[in-house]
Amino acid sequence: MDLSAHLKGAYFAIIGEEAAAMQLEVFVIGGFVRDIFLKRPVTDIDFVTNGDGIALAKNVAARLGVKKVDYFKNFGTAHFRFQGMDLEFVGARKESYTENSRKPIVSAGNIEDDQLRRDFTINALAIDLRPENFGQLVDPFDGVKDIQNKILKTPQNPDTTFSDDPLRMMRAVRFANQLGFQIEPQCKAAIQRNAERLRIVSMERIHIELNKIILCSKPSVGFNLLFDLQLLPQFFPEMVKLHGVEKRNGLAHKDNFYHTIQVLDNLCQTTDDLWLRWAAILHDIAKPATKRFEEGNGWTFHGHEELGARMVPKIFARLKLPLDEKMKYVQKLVQLHLRPIALTKEEISDSAIRRLLFEAGDDIDDLMLLCKADITSKNEVKVKKYLSNYELVKIKLEEVEKKDHIRNFQPPISGELIMSYFALAPCREVGIIKNAIKDAILDGVITNDYDAAFAYLVIQGAQLGLVKSPTYN
Repeated sequence: MDLSAHLKGAYFAIIGEEAAAMQLEVFVIGGFVRDIFLKRPVTDIDFVTNGDGIALAKNVAARLGVKKVDYFKNFGTAHFRFQGMDLEFVGARKESYTENSRKPIVSAGNIEDDQLRRDFTINALAIDLRPENFGQLVDPFDGVKDIQNKILKTPQNPDTTFSDDPLRMMRAVRFANQLGFQIEPQCKAAIQRNAERLRIVSMERIHIELNKIILCSKPSVGFNLLFDLQLLPQFFPEMVKLHGVEKRNGLAHKDNFYHTIQVLDNLCQTTDDLWLRWAAILHDIAKPATKRFEEGNGWTFHGHEELGARMVPKIFARLKLPLDEKMKYVQKLVQLHLRPIALTKEEISDSAIRRLLFEAGDDIDDLMLLCKADITSKNEVKVKKYLSNYELVKIKLEEVEKKDHIRNFQPPISGELIMSYFALAPCREVGIIKNAIKDAILDGVITNDYDAAFAYLVIQGAQLGLVKSPTYN
């Protein structure tokens, strides 16, 4: 098959010419070739040669007028950017692995060796760039047929493929989810046999693949595969514990694993924000630890939002996810996720709305998206009622925010002013007065402005037995 029409960049021919001048073979390989058949856009291209990939990259870069080439001698790879594309060069290689490491022992090889070491047949496709064979497809494992049949298969024995590099099991799930492919039954069985091998892979590599699954349009497909193939227990046992239903006295609770991934799918219809999606994944993570059966009430999960918020940093730390503002954002949404829903079950007071606005701050809109996604009941009457009340809460939030400007507000009276007015050093009374002013504003006792807050300061100080400093002006 001639694919030369798809090699639109002039650099493809130049790479082939430079390789020929060096008496080398060179091929474009992997995702770029696969995505020609899938009609997907690409931003990076891999080239493999049967010789020195670094030397070839430098010669090509000089020919193209590229001044900077990044290269890594230990891996025999080189990389540079040209016309908005990432071009990476590597020498063809053979790989062998030891039982306790995913780092291969590498030796020089040819194109056949390099294709054999690839994870899946759809990623082992190559296109010859030598001038005499320019555009010719090299497909020894029928990868094009597997693309047409939407099947994920390995070039060699799947047990060998997955045992050698266990991260490929995560990639199988990710590709199945991203591309809408099925994992071949033999590969599925091999993943289940080798699932525990995933534990030799660094959490950094695992969470990169996991995040790509989370960013799919319907990530429940990936999470179901991770669960069914026994991969999820290797790195995310808290989520596995959500699975299952317990029944007592004829009363059963919902399966919180399937509820969680349904919430995630719902949320994915309105946002592609990775960290908001993580909040969906973790919003009920503490339900197994807080589950109780109460006579007359049935199953309860009291306090799961508070415990869940405390679990977020531990889970992020173990998965090597960032322990910065992103983690704090997820933690906040987990802690607050019940608040809007609770408001739909009672008469909505301005005070409750002010407190929610104050605590959520600029994340109130994301919190509302999460809460709407959390409505997964199969009872159409309940869903209709919740959605109607949800819209009422949204309207009330907008009204109160417009009137009181509570979102991210700072009380108009500072601790320094309180200390100056009453001639106090830092002490408990300062905090009491400051919190009293904040609560009075949130409860609607006083308006959110300096004069009202200052007058309230005087009243609160008098109740604590404090008097104005004679030096205060």
